[in-house]
Amino acid sequence: MAILIKGGEVVTCERSFRADILCLDQTITQIGEEIGPPSGCHVIDAAGALVMPGGVDPHTHLQLPVMDTVVADDFLTGSQAAIAGGTTTFIDFAIPEKGGTLTDALQQWQSWGEASACDYSLHMTIVEWNKKISKEMELLTLKHGITSFKFYLAYKNAIMVNDEELIAGFMRCKEIGALPMVHAENGDLVYIKQQLLKAKGVTGPSGHPISRPSCVEGEATLRAITIAELIKTPLYVAHVSCQEACDAIHAAQTRGLPIIGETLPSYLTLDDSVYQSKDFDFAAGHVMSPPLRPKGHSDRLWQGVTNGELTVISTDHCPFTKEQKRMGTNDFTKIPNGTGTIEDRLAILWHQGVNSGKITPEQFVALTSTNAAKTFNLYPRKGSIQVGADADLLIFDPTKNRTISAATHHQNNDFNLFEGKNIQGSVVHTIVGGRHLFNDGKLLANKGEGRFLSRIKDKC
Repeated sequence: MAILIKGGEVVTCERSFRADILCLDQTITQIGEEIGPPSGCHVIDAAGALVMPGGVDPHTHLQLPVMDTVVADDFLTGSQAAIAGGTTTFIDFAIPEKGGTLTDALQQWQSWGEASACDYSLHMTIVEWNKKISKEMELLTLKHGITSFKFYLAYKNAIMVNDEELIAGFMRCKEIGALPMVHAENGDLVYIKQQLLKAKGVTGPSGHPISRPSCVEGEATLRAITIAELIKTPLYVAHVSCQEACDAIHAAQTRGLPIIGETLPSYLTLDDSVYQSKDFDFAAGHVMSPPLRPKGHSDRLWQGVTNGELTVISTDHCPFTKEQKRMGTNDFTKIPNGTGTIEDRLAILWHQGVNSGKITPEQFVALTSTNAAKTFNLYPRKGSIQVGADADLLIFDPTKNRTISAATHHQNNDFNLFEGKNIQGSVVHTIVGGRHLFNDGKLLANKGEGRFLSRIKDKC
């Protein structure tokens, strides 16, 4: 069925203009003034609202087995929550078992991804290094369009890589034309801090941020940038949370290095005071890595966003229930790391960023959609409003007020980082592949309607 969006203000990363948009057969087929609806066309009245490219979230963890449990959102519930919040494409991380193959991990994640209600792609995580993995990286890049590989500098004795493995991985990425990504925290320092704290009897969630101070993120960020600079490869730094990391990225970019910085709505909005709560469920519900930082760091991150140092705002969506978080009741190192914001990413950024005058609507589109699509070889198919692009669109009412709550969100967990927060500005309609899947509060997204996206450049 054709869909015609009438009377809205179209907002792209470059400009805003009044236009109608006609969608047919999953793509945008016409953009202009006063488009007449074809016979049988579904018309959406967007008068007084903004029409933007569907959100692209390049950092999610759905259905992930971790710490003897599994993330609360699978590919169905996670994608449905994404759609309800205006995100129409996400990129998840396939994580192989040590001793396993990258191909097996890809097949496992793709099998889970068959349930997705919207389009998705995958990054691949490198958890160890050998000749077989090196060879597989090229196969995944050239055959399957997996053009980005993540390296964890944290989580010692689990998925952390050492510097020798990191260097080899970066060199291989350069050879095959892939983008290396890092979780930048010094895992050795974190591990030592954790053991010292527990020896002193610190067991509650307050120990989490103490064990992972901002300096360990700053050091790891600088180390990864230094290696990338010597190898002459671009680098994507995930979930930047602190001033030290942002400063390192700024210095590198000033030297002309292709370093891409990503941050999250949580780091821009919240601070580490939450870990001092006597309510375990509340404090543990905020446990994520890197942790939330002391007040002041968010000001530096906002500066990085407005100055173009941090060009992507994602979620690192990795939610757990309160019961799952209670696995760490007597040991903060056993609290599953992760939070869920895939549904609220756009609304929070609009409320905190656009309404406050920190960013423009055009910057909002760039940060939540276009920049990620360009970075990960999905543009102009995703992240744009132009003829021939996928009909992934959101209609946003900048005047609509609502209160965020776990009681009403579509995520499959019983905790929300922004519980009780009143916001102005909300997604009212989401179009995914030419299908009207979110209609002013009513979610119509079904299992298996999404597609896996290969990110080979000539296919995008």
